[in-house]
This record gives sequence, structure tokens and C-alpha cells, in this order.
Amino acid sequence: MSKQARILLELGKARISLLATTTMVAGYTLAEGGVTWTLLWVTIGVFLLASGASGFNQIQERDIDALMERTRGRPLPSHRLSLTGAVAASVLAVVGGALIVLAGGGVTAAVLGLVAVGWYNGVYTPLKRVTAFAAVPGGVVGAIPPVIGWVAGGGAVFDPRIASVAFFFFMWQVPHFWLLLLFSCGSDYEKAGLPSLTRTFSMAQISRITFMWILGTVTASVLIPLFGLVGGPWVVAGFFVAGAWLVWRSARILRAGDGPAAFRYAFRNINGYAVWVVCLLSLGGFLR
Repeated sequence: MSKQARILLELGKARISLLATTTMVAGYTLAEGGVTWTLLWVTIGVFLLASGASGFNQIQERDIDALMERTRGRPLPSHRLSLTGAVAASVLAVVGGALIVLAGGGVTAAVLGLVAVGWYNGVYTPLKRVTAFAAVPGGVVGAIPPVIGWVAGGGAVFDPRIASVAFFFFMWQVPHFWLLLLFSCGSDYEKAGLPSLTRTFSMAQISRITFMWILGTVTASVLIPLFGLVGGPWVVAGFFVAGAWLVWRSARILRAGDGPAAFRYAFRNINGYAVWVVCLLSLGGFLR
């Protein structure tokens, strides 16, 4: 892979964009009940949309990124990519992604993709400078990709079944972000002058709030089978087993003295949990 390609993947936060794409795939298989060529095009389009939104996010936050240890190596603050180049790449990714989703998944899917971009860059990103709770409205961004897949696969946008899936990913997004902040960049946020949970609450309070949100995330996941969206007793059991596992593993953040290590441990677990839920949803779509 060329150096320039690696820089563009960094600009588009490829791993985060890939996660958004996989949740879209789960939504598609739930609606379609299988894999078709349409899914390939929508997958490419959603990945480009997510990458373009991430690129605009880095453009918007380039001054903050330069002040934080975790982000100062990104393409813009490290001067490996010009601002003009970043804008051009992000515009091309969003426009190209929207057109590909439009061609493969239809008008509604493309509009949802653009709404996700608009919410991420027009609502969530500016709110990070205003409130430490920006991750809560920001969770809407994580809820949209599975709905895009559902609609592209022939489902109705306001179907309560896909709403249950979207709600799970909305809930998951919040502790995912908070745990990342707590173990890796809480002090960076304060140095950059951004509102941070660590300025508002004690670590014990943050631990309890985050744990309660994790419980809410698990509750949202085990409610999904009640909507009749997934089939097979083993798939349904998988939701309950995975939820119990996450609660058990996450209880460590409530122990006094574990500090950042506990938050890092919980962050890895909640990400693994999301991947497991995506796999269960995709399998459930085939078995339903």
C-alpha cells in the first residue's frame, strides 16, 4: 500500500468506518435474508460516506488534534496532508459514497447516509466543544447505518424491528466513547480545553454512570429478539449469554483502584461485544 493511500485511510478513520459498514451489512441481511450484489455496492458507498464524514471531522478538529497527544500524529496536524487535499478527499468520498448508495440502495438509503454525515459533522462534532455529554446525541450516528442496510434490502424505514437494532447501536456508542476517553485521552481533552467527564464527576461517579449505561446497552440487545427479527433458539440464547458476559466483565470498572486499566479492559470488551451482536444479527437474518 502506498504512503498516500495510508494517509487517506487515516483521514477516513478506516477502522471506525469499517465498523459502521458492518452494522449496515447486518441490517441488510436482516431485511433481505441473504447476500446479493446490491449489498456490495451499498457496502462500498457506506464505507465512503463514513470515511468522508471522518475526514471532515478531522478538518473541523485539526486545531484541537494538534494539542492532544493521541491525535497530533493525524494527517493534518502532522502536516502529512494539506488542508486542500483533505477537503478534496472528503468531498469526493461523501459525494461518491452517496451516489453509489443511491444507485445500489435507492433514494431513502442515500438520504439516510447523508443525514448521518450531516449529524456527525454538523451536530456531534461542534457539540464536543460545548458539552462533555456530546456522545449522547452523537449516538444517533451509530444508529443510522443498520437502517441504511435495512432499507437497501427492501425494509421499511420506520419498521419497529429495525428500530430495535438502531436503538442498540445508539446505546452502545455512548459507553464506547466514554471508555475510550477515560483510559486514553481524558487529560488530553482537558489540555485542549474541551469539556470532559473528568471535570464534572469523580472517577467513582463516572464508573457508576458508565456501568449503568453498559447495563442499558445489554438490555437493548436482549430486547431485539422480542421483535421477531432474528430466528433460531441458539441465536436468541447468544444475545443473553453475550449480555451476561459483558456485564460480568464490565463490573471491574466499579472496583476502586483499578484506574485506567479497568477502563481499557472494558473498552476492549464492549467492542468485542458489538462485533458479536453484529454476527448474531447477520446469522439471525439467514435463519429467520
